[in-house]
Amino acid sequence: MQSGWTFLWAFLVGGGICAVGQVIMDKSKLTPGHVMVILVVAGAVLDGLGLYDPLIRFAGAGATVPITSFGNALVHGAITEAQTHGWVGILTGIFEVTSAGVSAAIVFAFLASVVAKPRG
Repeated sequence: MQSGWTFLWAFLVGGGICAVGQVIMDKSKLTPGHVMVILVVAGAVLDGLGLYDPLIRFAGAGATVPITSFGNALVHGAITEAQTHGWVGILTGIFEVTSAGVSAAIVFAFLASVVAKPRG
């Protein structure tokens, strides 16, 4: 059973990541695309330094839902597969770990476009 603290920390960490992205957009002339890249790279760097997994254990969904988790997944998959398959594992690990998330994004974006009738 989850305690209320788990939900509070997930909310604070996830909200903090989103707030950092919003502050970057508000205080600079960077586009949302640039900020997204910054957050993905930050997640990748944190995973490369071994700091993102402890954050996931601490904050749960607060660390796995924001875009920083995608960078974490890319690096984590590449490192894991590289240890077992060598250099080829770097590429296969990236695709293996992130393919489900990318596929889900494509499917749900299509379904949303069918329902919402997008313009342009």
